[in-house]
Parts: sequence; C-alpha cells; structure tokens
Amino acid sequence: MQVTAGVAAIRAEPEPDAEMTTQALHGEVLTVFEEQGEFGHVQLSRDGYVGWALMEALSAPVLTPTHRATALRTYVYSAPDLKSAPRYMVTLGAQVVAEQETGDWIGCARAGWVHKRHLAPLGAWDTDPAAIALMYEGTPYLWGGRESLGLDCTGLTVAAFGACGVVLPRDSDMQFAWTGTAIPDWQTKGTLARSDLVFWKGHVAIMLDGEHMIHANAHHMAVASEPLSSAVTRIADHYGQPIGARRVMLAQEKNRRPEWLL
Repeated sequence: MQVTAGVAAIRAEPEPDAEMTTQALHGEVLTVFEEQGEFGHVQLSRDGYVGWALMEALSAPVLTPTHRATALRTYVYSAPDLKSAPRYMVTLGAQVVAEQETGDWIGCARAGWVHKRHLAPLGAWDTDPAAIALMYEGTPYLWGGRESLGLDCTGLTVAAFGACGVVLPRDSDMQFAWTGTAIPDWQTKGTLARSDLVFWKGHVAIMLDGEHMIHANAHHMAVASEPLSSAVTRIADHYGQPIGARRVMLAQEKNRRPEWLL
C-alpha cells in the first residue's frame, strides 16, 4: 500500500499513544502484514522499518510517483487556486503522482493540487546535503520524526541526503556501518568537509564546513548549527566521544539501491 495522508506515524504498538519509531512520508510504499483495529502491521520499503500505522493513512493500489516535494513544506489544495481549501500539508521529500497541470498548479493523484514551484521531477536531485539540512534549522526535535514539523538526528540526515538521491538507513548505528566511506583521519584539522557525517554512539551530525555542524538534538530541542568542538565537549557527558566520520560521494551513491537493503 501507499501513504496518501500527509505523513503516517509508524508506532511500536497498535495504539494511538504508543511510541512513534519513525514516520512514512506521503507517497512512500509499505507492506501490510495484518490489521488490528484501526492499525496495520507494516514494513516500509524505503528502509525496512516495521511498526504499526493507521490504515486510514494508506491506500491501494500503489501508484508510481513522478515528482517530489522540494519546499520544506507545502499545502495540498482541493483546487488549483491558492484560495481553495487545503487538504493537508506534505513535507520535503514527499512523493506525488502528477496527473494534470493547470497554470502554476499540478494535480496529483489521491492528493490534490500542489504549486509547481514546490515540486521537481524524480531524478532532478539537489547536490548539497548540508544546504538541505540548513532548511530545517529551528525545526523542533521529535523522536522518530522525519517531517519538517519535527524530526530527530537521523530524520535530518535521511532528509538531507534523500533530497540528493541517496537513501540512508534510518538509525545512526546503521548509517555509521553502511553510509559512504570512513574518514580515518577525520580529527586532523582541515580533513572534514561540507556534508561529511560525524557520529557518536546514538547520534549523528552533518558538517557545514571543516569546523561547524548541524544536527537535530535534544539539547536545543531543535535542529541547530554550532561548532563541532563545542558540541563534542557537551555531548561527551551523554554519548561519549565521537566514534568516527564518513563521507558520501553523491555521484556514486545517488539512484543506487543501498547494499543494506539487498
């Protein structure tokens, strides 16, 4: 089935107040194994995550997306008119199926109308993950979140690299194990570069340059940028010292099915 709500919470149990372990964005595909009340036991095709989603957020059959949302967030309207009633909001990275175009608007299957300035054809990727991450600066921290209204540390890295055509694992330990290539001398001054990933046990940040980083974190309760050196000092009390850094070569990784999903 396919997410046709703006976003679908994936929960640890089939209860509305159960822990949200991740989210599935509009247009993402998942397999439903069983239903229990209002919930379905699902597995996300994007990253293999398993949990419980409200069935009302899903539809069948699966349609092939044609475009992705490039604005941090945008409304889906009931008509090709900015004065029409919005049905819901989708976040950056959401995928839609374009059916028709009227003026500045694109009509999307099982959704509504989205302004064409907020969409790009699939395959027209961005090239700067750090720039995408900066779009989220100030967004509230939300455990399990992947949308522009709230997200966690790996939700940010998934969004930033996803906009550039690279699928990252959902959890930081998997990102550290599978993403890009290790930077063995990353602590040497001048080694880290823009969009490199620095990892702690249970946490990850994106470098903005050789000395500054951006991350979704519970200290600021938001996506925030700061010097790497000061973050290392503060985070040491909770996660210890960084465990390493990795570099993703976009030209090699984009559009490739990740090895960890094979």
